[in-house]
Amino acid sequence: MTLNLRFGLADDGPNKWQSRQKIFPALLAKYHTDFIGFQEANSFQIDYLADILTAYNFIGRRNPAPPFWQNNIIFYKKDWTCVYKEHFYLSPTPTVPSRPLKSLWPRQCTIGMFEKKHRRLICANTHFDFDASVQIESAKLIMKRLSYLPSDVPAILIGDFNAAPLSPGHKIFTGKNQNSADTKTYFQSIFQEPFPGTHHGFTGEANGDQIDWILYRGTLDIKDCKIDRDTIEDVYPSDHFPLYALFKWSN
Repeated sequence: MTLNLRFGLADDGPNKWQSRQKIFPALLAKYHTDFIGFQEANSFQIDYLADILTAYNFIGRRNPAPPFWQNNIIFYKKDWTCVYKEHFYLSPTPTVPSRPLKSLWPRQCTIGMFEKKHRRLICANTHFDFDASVQIESAKLIMKRLSYLPSDVPAILIGDFNAAPLSPGHKIFTGKNQNSADTKTYFQSIFQEPFPGTHHGFTGEANGDQIDWILYRGTLDIKDCKIDRDTIEDVYPSDHFPLYALFKWSN
């Protein structure tokens, strides 16, 4: 599952984080997913989620961090072991806090490799900036960092990409801009055209493209996927809809 939490310090009136957090136990209980990726997570939001997700550990938090800092967090069930993790910036200097000149914010990516019962899975969670040229370089960087990990381990890539499927960044992940017939290292989307919108601004009505994605590659088959457009107690969990996917091992 992936969800942009909406920046917890935003002045959202009746939709502020303090009004929304009460519904998260019910939301998260609906799915029982092994992995949950959150974007725009402030430290106090992470603390709250960690308190209610007692069956999970997490990676991706910068600690200590400025109060306004936004993290890309991966919660994972405790029956999985995190055998590798990294956090980097989507910039020319990924190992230090930084951003490209055309990027409004220091965007980041969190990658983990997890193991359970001799199975391994890579999960990456990111949040792209708005400029198309920055998105292209960000996608290239993530693919490069993923290439350092074992190629035979299936991977899931989630996040808020601030762009529609079939955008230049999306094509880098899915190999659509390649001439090679070998697509084994590329990702595919859980959804097909027409792609459903995922941002709604607390209205419940999608107001644009599918900017939140779940992509996957390797020995995984998609069994189910959905966008959760429901309210709980007449409250939306965020200004984005949560995305959910269920996979099975294909071998």
